[in-house]
Amino acid sequence: MPRFTLRNPQSLAAPIVTGCVYFAAATLSVSVSRFEGGLAFIWGANAFLMAELLTSRVSYWPRAMLACFLASMTATALFGIGPAAALPMAFINVSEALIVAIICRHFLSNRTVTGSMHPLIVFILALCGVADIVTGFAAAAVATLTTSATYGASWLQWYTGHALGGLICTPVLILLLQGEFGRWLRATPRAMKIEAVALLALFTLTTVHVFYWARYPMLFAPLLPLVLIAFRVGHIGAAASIVILALIGGVATMSGAGPLMIIDGSLGERVQAFQFYLALSFLLSLPVAAELNGRRRLFQMLQESESRYRAIAEHSGDVVLNIGMEGVIEYASPSAQEQIGCAPGLLVGQSATDLVDPQDRDAVLAAHRQALARPGTVHQVEFRPLLAAGDVDCCEMVSRAVVDDRGQAVGLVSMIRDISKHKARQRALQQVAARDALTGADSRRAFLDKLDAAMVRAAQGARSCLLLIDLDHFKAVNDRYGHSGGDRVLTGFVQRLLPELRGLDSIGRLGGEEFAILLVDCDSHRASQLCDRLRARLVPPIDVNDRGEAISVTFSAGLVALDGGSTRSAMLEAADQALYEAKHSGRNCLRLAA
Repeated sequence: MPRFTLRNPQSLAAPIVTGCVYFAAATLSVSVSRFEGGLAFIWGANAFLMAELLTSRVSYWPRAMLACFLASMTATALFGIGPAAALPMAFINVSEALIVAIICRHFLSNRTVTGSMHPLIVFILALCGVADIVTGFAAAAVATLTTSATYGASWLQWYTGHALGGLICTPVLILLLQGEFGRWLRATPRAMKIEAVALLALFTLTTVHVFYWARYPMLFAPLLPLVLIAFRVGHIGAAASIVILALIGGVATMSGAGPLMIIDGSLGERVQAFQFYLALSFLLSLPVAAELNGRRRLFQMLQESESRYRAIAEHSGDVVLNIGMEGVIEYASPSAQEQIGCAPGLLVGQSATDLVDPQDRDAVLAAHRQALARPGTVHQVEFRPLLAAGDVDCCEMVSRAVVDDRGQAVGLVSMIRDISKHKARQRALQQVAARDALTGADSRRAFLDKLDAAMVRAAQGARSCLLLIDLDHFKAVNDRYGHSGGDRVLTGFVQRLLPELRGLDSIGRLGGEEFAILLVDCDSHRASQLCDRLRARLVPPIDVNDRGEAISVTFSAGLVALDGGSTRSAMLEAADQALYEAKHSGRNCLRLAA
């Protein structure tokens, strides 16, 4: 449903022209269709005002309505039901157009009424379902008071004349005011113009035959070329056909010719019947043309989307796959040769999971099912490829469902990207983050993660111990030898301890000169023995500078056996309390937590 640029007439002549056109249309309607002394059987003037309001900015509405208000008063007073009804009828006429314009503008914003089915339906409901019913009651009351017509007949004349006139004329006038006919002439190829002229000529000939030459009533005959024109030419052709049918059929009916003469009634009744016929023709052609117009735009958008998709798929470094509902590859982009090491043609017809390592296939299948179950969402999954070119060892698949016109999933579009380098960088960063940059021991975060894992194993019955260590008198080392000397002591301290630890054990730097050692599958007795061996390793002095100066260091330690029923914080607090006791017991010793 396309948007269009609203007109905003600024000249003083614009409302004058609007009023003059309205006056001419109203005068013509009143002059030729007041057959029974009441309201006009044909009324197209309000269709012009509705088209003006629906194609212009709200700022122009007051001027246009005032001009049409005055034009309606003049036409009613001079040629209609008299001066007494001029003021109320002008108010009712303008109100009808205003109601339709407000409803359409509210529900359609700045979208064209003739663009597709939805806005056309909104317009029809606003006109026939609201505006003409409401204003018909007021118009019938005015007509009853000022003429000899009955209330019911006046309401029916108003409703049919205004509803049918609005239905038939408003969409055509909107196309004119929007310049659609001019754009069609400029943009349409010559061959299509010739075809349109030929079809309209055939339609004109058929209509003349039906209304002037045919011996039998053949009102159905123009419908076939009418539908054909709607299909081939679109809403411009359908609008032109309705105008041709209205002119030829209207003149014939008004002059006493044509198939509607079989109606045994007044001229007004025949005119009403012709308007119904014209409205049915409108409802047959313009909605069809609007729907075709919408489908034509959709097809154009799909072509543009397909072109963009092909350009991206065929020149992207990522592998693009179209996967059917059964998981079978229907299309593979050329980059599959480089990324996967397999020609795209060989992938078509294979299951997408054949590209995935068996250990990761369940995760990929789960991502595909989620994408199919929730169209419109994007699902990512990482997997190891079964076949890969070069050093590709990890890929990321991004999948999204392809839906049909009902919104139901009919397959997947998946993009496979090599993320091996990204994963390698990620692992390198994790390794850097997991190590203390100075000593090479585990960082605080990495050590605490290992402690958490050990707590879980302790809850399952495994035995492990936590040893908190603090270097004795380390501040004095920094004061005497500077921070560079202190750094050498910390680094040497860790290097001396590492050979005594097993593969499952861990040493981490918690901060400053405080370290922690996690001893896996170890009880308190063996941990105490290990602590003695660590202390023996520190007996040889550690170099503190390049001048050959070296010092011996000692440490105080607190030991706790991990309790699976306690928390990590409780274990750290217990070990810290034991370390505190060791420091206050003369340092260079080990204390067990209570």
